[in-house]
Amino acid sequence: MVFQGKRKRNIFDPKSSEPFKLSRSKIELFIRCQRCFYLDRKFGIGQPPGPPFALNSAVDHLLKKEFDHYRALGKPHPLMEENKIQAIPFKHPSLDKWRENFVGVQYRDPVTNFLVTGAVDDLWVDPHEALIVVDYKSTSKDSKITLDAEWQDSYKRQMEVYQWLLRKNEFTVSDTGYFVYCNARKSAKDFSKKLVFDISVIPYSGDDSWIEQTLADIRACLENEQLPKSAATCEFCRYRENAKKHE
Repeated sequence: MVFQGKRKRNIFDPKSSEPFKLSRSKIELFIRCQRCFYLDRKFGIGQPPGPPFALNSAVDHLLKKEFDHYRALGKPHPLMEENKIQAIPFKHPSLDKWRENFVGVQYRDPVTNFLVTGAVDDLWVDPHEALIVVDYKSTSKDSKITLDAEWQDSYKRQMEVYQWLLRKNEFTVSDTGYFVYCNARKSAKDFSKKLVFDISVIPYSGDDSWIEQTLADIRACLENEQLPKSAATCEFCRYRENAKKHE
């Protein structure tokens, strides 16, 4: 992927009355580093993109096809039965749109005038007609799959944004969502042209109460003429600072 330098579209203009599009990933960027977020959304200077995760995308695609098969049948997927989850895959004419990157589930927040977006992986529905947000994750490691690592807090916020968006679209949404976590085994005796996965279905109880205040903080950040401080943990900011010393 080629780094294109300054971006000219989707730049925040405080004088504009048009809703400003704000994706779930950009909310996460703000939480991680306000300076990087400000440079991105105010001046079009984004962080250099990382390489595409083609294998992860393939797993996501195949999981969607598999769950869609049971969605068409109106039956629970075997993983749901194995984990005693009382639900079936949710049918809706907008599901494909909600899954699409750069489109997703959308809601215009009237307080900040942000058009908040987030592309879901899947939705299930329980017997009480409450939607269950489902996110697919892929990895390959020897230790037990959990959600305990600090870096996985971003996964939890991701799910909470999706829950919030669906609630704002007047759906009843369960607090409990699920991560379908696929872990490629390293213990196989050989490759044999395939990866074998162990799949864990991990429940997570979301709390979206932080989102609206965060949106207000983002609006205030973008309207401020001063560049925010960088986060102490931001590797991009540390790189820029160290590079300047030697240029």
